[in-house]
Order: sequence, then C-alpha cells, then structure tokens
Amino acid sequence: MPKLKTHSGAKKRLKISKKGKVIRGHAYMSHLLNGHGKTAKSKRHARGTTVTDKTSVKAVKKMLPYA
Repeated sequence: MPKLKTHSGAKKRLKISKKGKVIRGHAYMSHLLNGHGKTAKSKRHARGTTVTDKTSVKAVKKMLPYA
C-alpha cells in the first residue's frame, strides 16, 4: 500500500500532543493589531495555543496521518 500524503496546510497550523489532542493557534492574529478594533483584552486572550474542538479531531487526524 502506498504512503499517505500529509495535508500541507494542516502540518503548518496544527500539531498533535502526546496525549492525542489537536493543538491550534487562535484566529484573527495575523495583522491589524494596533488601533483597528482589536482591544488589548482580545489580543491577550488570543495569545498562545488552544485545544481544537472535538468535532474537528477526526478530520484533522486524517489530514495528519503520521503525527
């Protein structure tokens, strides 16, 4: 059987923890970070990473077959 391809977008954005949880970054943090409607509170809460919702886990693990 041939090898499976890893989804390029998923490998750049997601990773699997040692316990099997899917780790992702927060949205809306790429640009317009000063003076354009994002409060300091919203930027502070969006720092770091979080665990992906359980409804997406099956699809993500299919995209990352060797993770």
